[in-house]
Amino acid sequence: MTLPSVPGVLSAADVRATAAAIAAVQEPSGAIPWSPGEHVDIWNHVEAAMGLLVGGEVEAAERALTWVPTMQRPDGSWPMKIVNGEVEDARGETNCSAYFAVGLWHHWLIRKDRAFLELHWDSIRRGLNWVVSLQVPFGGIQWTPVDEFCLLTASSSVYQSLRAGIALAELLGDPQPEWELAAGRLGHALHHHRDQFADKSRFSMDWYYPVLGGAVRGGAGLDLLAPRWSDFVTPGYGVRCVDDNPWVTGAETCELAMALDALDDHARAREVYADMQRLRHESGSYWTGVVYGDPDKGDVFWPVEQTTYTAAAVILATDALGSTFGSATAGAGIMRGDSLPAVPELSVDCDCLVPSRR
Repeated sequence: MTLPSVPGVLSAADVRATAAAIAAVQEPSGAIPWSPGEHVDIWNHVEAAMGLLVGGEVEAAERALTWVPTMQRPDGSWPMKIVNGEVEDARGETNCSAYFAVGLWHHWLIRKDRAFLELHWDSIRRGLNWVVSLQVPFGGIQWTPVDEFCLLTASSSVYQSLRAGIALAELLGDPQPEWELAAGRLGHALHHHRDQFADKSRFSMDWYYPVLGGAVRGGAGLDLLAPRWSDFVTPGYGVRCVDDNPWVTGAETCELAMALDALDDHARAREVYADMQRLRHESGSYWTGVVYGDPDKGDVFWPVEQTTYTAAAVILATDALGSTFGSATAGAGIMRGDSLPAVPELSVDCDCLVPSRR
């Protein structure tokens, strides 16, 4: 299997070391916590599994994906936080419960293992049915059943997951028209009604995620990113997590790089991706972030942790950028969505209503 690289930034050997660093944190069950002793959430766990697969850790990746259905509940949802196999926060989170579809589609692109998809299809189907049941009238997806608001970042991720689910359904011959309707309404909301989502505008994720999730692309995507570029991007460091603190985080930086790659803005994608390599640890893992600009302390890694989700974001960004700057796997376009079906937007006043499954 070819491992990705970006010449002058990360080699294939570097990527292999980063995947090994993720595998070293994996628990015997297959679960991948944020860092040793921390909690597991399904979204970051699946992202870590994708990083393992791209980095050549196939067995560890498949153990991770196979663990996911073991934590699914009868209604199709997954709990928000799991620690050592025990539920710490029981709320079902829609973007976490949807993301398994992206992980399985990514696995298909690289492994072409239909039996693996068929093994997990029922889990995908029940999870996305639960997520669709939480769509609200303007088209957004409620974050949890008990938190009655929609998050722009989470709904943007759900949009990608629904398209991945539709692709899986088509491949397996089990069409899911309700998902197509839900994705059409959600895409319209993400493109035209972002003001109806909860205001989290201080977070960089709310800035770039409508692009990364695939709802806003082309010139509209570049126009979305332009006004707040200087609010979030610090040259030489990467992307701030929030606009009011000098704290650059590696995962957000790599996600922005992938969003830029999806807009064919390859030069800036490579620049921010290269800037965040200051977070690399000699083991191949990555610090979560760095606080910069303090005249007394200088740059300080914070929190004092190396996280699996940051390492996974680096690997996936390497794969995406590798398509242009070096080598890549068959899953390199997972964030570009070039293997996913197009979903026509449906306006909020469309009479094509999505039946409730509550």
